[in-house]
Amino acid sequence: MRAAEPTPSARPGIDRRFVAGVAALALGALALRLWGSRHGLPYVYNADENAHFVARAIGMFDHTLNPGYFINPPGFTYVLHVIFGIGYGGDGVQAAFAADPGDVFAVARAASAVLGTVAVGLLAWAGARFFDRTTGLIAAALLAVSFLAVHYSHLALNDVPALAPLCLALVGLAGVLRRGATLDHVLFGIGLGVACAFKYTAGIVLVGYLAALAVGPRNVKGVGLAAVLGLAGFLVANPYALFDFATFRDGLQDQSTASNDGGGKLGLTEPNGVLYYLKTLTWGLGWIPLVAALGGAIALVRNDRRAAGVLLAIPLLFVAFMGTQDRYFARWLLPIYPVLCLLAAHGAVIAANALRERRPNLRRWAPAVAGALLCAQGLVFSVHNDLVLSRADTRQVTRDWLVANVPEGSKIVAEPISPDQWAMDVGNPSRKTGNGNRWIKWATSRSRFNNDGTARRGGVGRRVKLEDYERTTRPQLVSSYARGGFCFVLTGSTQFGRAFAEPQEVPNAIRYYEELKRSGDVVFRTSPYREGAKSVPFSFDFSFNSYPLVYERPGPEVVIYQLRGCDTG
Repeated sequence: MRAAEPTPSARPGIDRRFVAGVAALALGALALRLWGSRHGLPYVYNADENAHFVARAIGMFDHTLNPGYFINPPGFTYVLHVIFGIGYGGDGVQAAFAADPGDVFAVARAASAVLGTVAVGLLAWAGARFFDRTTGLIAAALLAVSFLAVHYSHLALNDVPALAPLCLALVGLAGVLRRGATLDHVLFGIGLGVACAFKYTAGIVLVGYLAALAVGPRNVKGVGLAAVLGLAGFLVANPYALFDFATFRDGLQDQSTASNDGGGKLGLTEPNGVLYYLKTLTWGLGWIPLVAALGGAIALVRNDRRAAGVLLAIPLLFVAFMGTQDRYFARWLLPIYPVLCLLAAHGAVIAANALRERRPNLRRWAPAVAGALLCAQGLVFSVHNDLVLSRADTRQVTRDWLVANVPEGSKIVAEPISPDQWAMDVGNPSRKTGNGNRWIKWATSRSRFNNDGTARRGGVGRRVKLEDYERTTRPQLVSSYARGGFCFVLTGSTQFGRAFAEPQEVPNAIRYYEELKRSGDVVFRTSPYREGAKSVPFSFDFSFNSYPLVYERPGPEVVIYQLRGCDTG
């Protein structure tokens, strides 16, 4: 079957209506991504956001530009370093961060939002080159409102920023397939290299490029330039992959181990990674877009097998690979969202054209209606998510209660549902605790028990990873709290939810919570859900984002117990 040629609207030339449409979509996408972007601040509740890119971008002002850390590639870190250097006059960001880290994180989140918006505009261009301008606009609109892309644009993480260079690579890929000009290979190479320096898994678009080389026009010079510029783009955005190769190699190995460690994570109960990822698409992208993408894929196989080979290889291989890992999270699928948006938009346009033939009176509005149906779910849930994020986090509500009811210098136990900084008054460290915290916290990051459950003798206890906290809890800890004067015990559903999701894995944790109920009285409780709504069962998606419409504010359920017979003095 002969491959379909691109429509005239995809050929070179400036279409002012198309440009205006892209600009309008970009403004809408940016608004969705900035609305609620200060959620939680000045405290940063996402552990990855708190630990990685912002902290390392600031740290570079104290030493060389070598991040010394490559589990996550440093492309986004360098972007933030440049922004901080311009905005704060170099190492002035350190003083600003000490005074109020919330302002610095707000800048970093804005950078993520802007790069996510750039991805929307570039996807419109890629869609116009693969298909036509109508398809490009619809694909961009879908990416602009898709829940997962919008939600993670609110965090200073590399997932969404990586989509900008990835979409540039798709622009080049469309040209490589359709016409094979040298410039197309150049665009692809630059986009691929920079995308990989932001997120290693963004390299999946290389699969589409290899397919395009097999079926598209030949251009040996273009392929050579793509290879050189791809490597150059990667090294410009990640130079110490070359200058500190041993650390870079170790980082890649650590990343592979973390994703495929043979043990999974407590609370991650999905038995099959592929099915899990397919299920996340029903809400991260949407039911109608998923069906439309399937229809678009079928249409491509029938009518344009060259494009089908290029575009379908990317998501199919990515899901197959990621689904074989021991750990899987919805945001890890973001690198294929632009391609899925293209396929969904293509399917929507085909449906609109079929409607036009049957109902000529709808000729003008059919594409708009198809696009609106495609975007409806994402828009509703993204707006709801923004509303939720604009309200006080449950952990802030909890902190306010503690400030009002638990004296400064008191001893408390707080499960690791908040960063260490949460215990300190921003810009006003306490003089009563020795470390600046408002309260003296039980060291939940240290365990007095070995992995086999036996008690440790002497020492400060072994270090406990955040995700392993529930494996260290024991019912006898409750009496230890009371003897030490740690009378208030704060628990949160992003921790205890893991235990109750897999009680057979952590029976001691279940007994620990039962002992808390027997030995203490609930003196405070807060919920993120609207009044009368049921709790959302623990998951690594819906316990950390606000997709379910029952959410009224961000954060976990929090319960504080006051132990009976405990001497607060």
